[in-house]
Amino acid sequence: MSDTEKITINLGAVDLGKIDLLVEQGHYSNRTDFIRSAIRSQLDKHTSEVQQSITRQSYGVGAFNHDLADFERYKAKGEKIKINVVGVYNISNDVPAALADEVVESIKVYGIFQASDAVKAALTKSGKIK
Repeated sequence: MSDTEKITINLGAVDLGKIDLLVEQGHYSNRTDFIRSAIRSQLDKHTSEVQQSITRQSYGVGAFNHDLADFERYKAKGEKIKINVVGVYNISNDVPAALADEVVESIKVYGIFQASDAVKAALTKSGKIK
């Protein structure tokens, strides 16, 4: 399970040139180093707002996983799960789409949601992925 995800951004020529200049002058090892540093700086700047949202909306923070045994236990108990995650949430590939659809009430992930294409399609079709 990967805890990183590749993203693509578009930058104007002038902004990219400024980044390249800072890299050339040794302030950053490469463009990616600069961009990661800039993102971390902005996240640090907004720490309070993020923490308030996490607390207010009862989000789990980190990496979470449910496998077939977990889903079978929830089904046996007649329980529905509501997933709210900031980070990574993984439904293992052995979970059938029908079982996931039966057990999941809703899923909201800020970060990376990993599941089989069939599970994602079933949960999307039933409106359970927010």
